[in-house]
Parts: sequence; C-alpha cells; structure tokens
Amino acid sequence: MSAHPTGGVLVDRYGRVARDLRVSLTDKCNLRCTYCMPAEGLPWLAGPELLTDDEVVRLVRVAVLRLGVTEVRFTGGEPLIRPGLARIVAEVAALDPRPTISLTTNGIGLDRLAPALRAAGLDRVNVSLDTLDPARFAELTRRPRLDAVLAGLAGAAAAGITPVKINSVLMRGVNDDEAPALLRFALDHGYELRFIEQMPLDAQHGWDRTTMVTADEILASLAREFDLRTDPAARGSAPAETWLVDGGPARVGVIGSVTRPFCGDCDRTRLTADGQVRACLFATEESDLRGALRAGVDDDGLADRWRRAMWGKRAGHGIDDPTFLQPARPMSAIGG
Repeated sequence: MSAHPTGGVLVDRYGRVARDLRVSLTDKCNLRCTYCMPAEGLPWLAGPELLTDDEVVRLVRVAVLRLGVTEVRFTGGEPLIRPGLARIVAEVAALDPRPTISLTTNGIGLDRLAPALRAAGLDRVNVSLDTLDPARFAELTRRPRLDAVLAGLAGAAAAGITPVKINSVLMRGVNDDEAPALLRFALDHGYELRFIEQMPLDAQHGWDRTTMVTADEILASLAREFDLRTDPAARGSAPAETWLVDGGPARVGVIGSVTRPFCGDCDRTRLTADGQVRACLFATEESDLRGALRAGVDDDGLADRWRRAMWGKRAGHGIDDPTFLQPARPMSAIGG
C-alpha cells in the first residue's frame, strides 16, 4: 500500500473524498427491533469508554476544519437519549465553515426535543418507521411506542426542521405489504420516504438474503398504486435513488445497499461512540482516535491518523462476495 496523504481532505486510494461524517453518540437504544438486537439488549459500552461531549465536538472540529467534512449526521443507537445532544449540535453549528447537521433517530421523544434541537442548529432529521400498524410495531420493536414515533415526526415538522425524512426497512412476510401505505402516509404529511434494503448488521448475525425485500420488489409494489418516474436530478453521492411520485414534486427513494451498491460514489466516514474511525459501514477494521486524543495527540496528529484510516478504505463492501464477513459490531454500535 502506498503512503497515505499527509495533508488535505480524507481521500482514499480510489480517489473518493469523504465529506459526510456519521457520528454515533451512544450504542444504547430504547427499542429492541428484531432485525437489530435481541430482546434483552446488548452489552453496552461502559461510561469511560464513550467519548465525552467535549471529545465528540473536538473530533468533529478536526473533521470539519482540517479534513474538509461538510456534513455531520448524529446517530446511535438512539442519539436522543444522549443528555448533551443539543449542546453538541450547537457547538458543531458554531464552527466556521458550518457543516450541515442532521440526525437519525427512532423518533421517541423528538416531539419534546425538536424545538431545542432546531434552535441549536439541527438542519434535517431522519426517523425510522417500518410499519403503521400498532400491533405490528410492537412486535417488530418489542415496545408499544408507535404513537410516540408519530408524535416525534409531527413535532419535528412543527419545529421547522425540514425536510423530515422517514427510513423504512421492509422484511419478507413481516411488513413487505406496507410499502404503498407508508408512501401514502408520507405524502399526506409532507415527509420524504426512503426505503432501505435490510443489511447484514444485526447483532444476532441472522441476516438471510432470502428474507430481504429487494429494491426491485419495493418499486414493483409501489408501482401498483403510484406512477413512478426516474428523478431527473443528479444523484451525486447520495445513497438513495429517487423517483418522482405521480409526476412530482414529491419523491420516494430506495437505498439498495445490497442489490444496487453505490460504493464507487461513497463519501462517508464514520466515528463510533467510543472514538473509533470506520472507513466503511461494513469494515472489519477500526482505527482508534479516542486513545490518541486522551494521550494528548494534537489536532494535526488526530487528522493524520484519520487520513491514514480512510486511505485504506476498500473499493466496496463485498456483500455479494463469498468471502464476505459480517462486521463483529452490530448497527447499534457502529452508527448508521
């Protein structure tokens, strides 16, 4: 492997530049979605292992000011349970240049927190919602909290956060009949819907491709009730392919991470809640920034370590390769 760049942006050996930073603020969650973790939960990170609020802000500052990151998305676990979330958002919003700031959440409590997050500088929010049926929601998440998620969506819109996006995962024989209903709900409320192919990131390592509802199947289901036309707008590095619904301007997106991989245009870098850099969602290696930070390494040194981590990024995630190995860490510990 050739030497990594010693200055400038986060570039890899294939010329991709990472400008989108995903930051996990916690591995804990207040739901227990069946495709993510077991009913009893997982062994959570101990408090001292987690980055402090100040450490999170410092590493984001390094990414923005020294490495050219222009978008920061806070994830989890469930980021809304992080007590310092609004303060972290405010400090990141104060950076110059200011990155776009977004949040991926299950929506529980968002109705209460949305005004403060908007005031702090939150630009966009994505809320996970896989079903509109209360009984099915309780079965999927092991918690009867659908009303709280719907209230969170409404609260985000009322607070002026725009766009409000919904992320939905369809599973064969579970909720794969709900694609049209989910889209109708989104259209009726002014939300933007994104369907995501189920990925091999569950803690149980029970992912089975045969149970995954593919992008083609999702589009076929929607096409039975809606007129879908390819969005003429350039996709760029966005993970979702989008279609105009009934002539537009409303759109629906599909993130075909498995059957329609977009690795060649990937512009993401990830920071886990315990301060590890991941060059890819499906990476099996991590690079420790927490240890370097706590050992007194300065910002230039942290930036150099980050560049080294991203230089080694692979060409693709390789899910279709027979040698593919699912990451040891589940999605809740990596951050979406």
